[in-house]
Amino acid sequence: MVLDLKYDTARQYYICLPATEPGPLPDIFINVYRKRNRIECQTLDLVKLNQKITNAHSEVINMSDQTIQDLLRDVCTEVSGLFRVSEAISMLDMLGAFAQLATNNEYIRPELTETLAIKSGRHPIREQIHSSKFIPNDAYATPQTRFQIITGCNMSGKSTYIRSLALVTVMAQIGCFVPAQYASFPISHQLFARVATSDDLDANVSTFAAEMREMAFIFRNIQPRSMVIIDELGRGTSTTDGLAIAIALAEALISSKALVWFATHFHDLAQILAGRSGVINLHLAADIAPDASKMTMQYRIAEGPVPDRRYGLVLAKLADLPPAVLNKARSVSEAMARLARRRNSSSRAVAIAKKRRLLLSLREQLFLARDGTMDNAGLRALLIKLQDDFVLRMTAINREMELYPGDESEIEAHTEPVSNLSVHTPETQALGSTEYNKRMDNTLKSEPIVIESDLDSGSENFIDDDSVVLI
Repeated sequence: MVLDLKYDTARQYYICLPATEPGPLPDIFINVYRKRNRIECQTLDLVKLNQKITNAHSEVINMSDQTIQDLLRDVCTEVSGLFRVSEAISMLDMLGAFAQLATNNEYIRPELTETLAIKSGRHPIREQIHSSKFIPNDAYATPQTRFQIITGCNMSGKSTYIRSLALVTVMAQIGCFVPAQYASFPISHQLFARVATSDDLDANVSTFAAEMREMAFIFRNIQPRSMVIIDELGRGTSTTDGLAIAIALAEALISSKALVWFATHFHDLAQILAGRSGVINLHLAADIAPDASKMTMQYRIAEGPVPDRRYGLVLAKLADLPPAVLNKARSVSEAMARLARRRNSSSRAVAIAKKRRLLLSLREQLFLARDGTMDNAGLRALLIKLQDDFVLRMTAINREMELYPGDESEIEAHTEPVSNLSVHTPETQALGSTEYNKRMDNTLKSEPIVIESDLDSGSENFIDDDSVVLI
């Protein structure tokens, strides 16, 4: 008789023999099952052995569990020491990674001051991808230049610029060297970013709705010590509504005293807010050929608005659109530009705002010079330069004011509370927007926004617009 020993999870070990064996099975076989051409059965001794195996397995599991429990009790008595060891190892690993990163990529040690100043700063990720092409940029932000409007043509590097500032700020505050020739940062309590430009299909939210939801969150939590980067705002709705909302949100961000970088294609936004204290306009430079046949991105930040606003037409031409379409777009653009120039008239109030900003800027420069570490010769040279620049710019402003002797628009617009917004440290006073009223034929009015919050303002670290004493 041919017997075969097999195993099954339900019956454990059993005996299998061919069903072709002649005659009945011996009485020693129990639990007999007949399946086609084979017979499965067990014996009493085999059942006992299976039970012993089960008992032994259960005993091993119980002993293993008891051993593990004893080990856990022993470890818990020394858990504080193990935590200290793990923290030391993780800290050593982080510092080693920082050291390797700083050594291999020529990073420098940043300083912690009250001014954000970066010389030849680089994007820590993009420079690894385009190491031979990446162009470094400078950045400078103080309470008098806390709201920076970044304009420029498409693909000129606006998003890369503002994101690099956020990344190096985070790197500096976690103790890492940063990619720059020199860098100093104020301590930022919060970092807010509004950079996505896509719909949220899962939440059934459009691009514009997502922008408004994110901005509402920012306004509920922003503080004077916050840092905010905004990459396009209000582009997901109509031009009029988008510009109006962008202006209102920008006014609220200015009032918050936070450091803000606002990248936008709304050039009117920079003109409307030009008279507000703390606002400056920068752009990413680009060279356009005289015949508009070629556009070269410099990827370098520069002061002032974009010199040529028709870069969209140049990009459209490079995309080989039909000539008739391009000619029509160019004629419409020129007509709108002429209309804007007729509406754009200077006023005495704008000149007064420029003079006020010049005085505040000089005051801030003098305080920085006083608290700096320059030697006497360097300090003397700096003061002479500041004096010469101040005299030239003030003379130009006075000449501009002489052109409007009878202008009655020197009216300061008092701040008014705006509901449904929550931002810290309201500005108590700002110049009215007479220039914009003339330019837009009284269709829009730029008023400073005042909003309240329960959070601590912390305004002692910033220079108030109307203050004459550094707090």
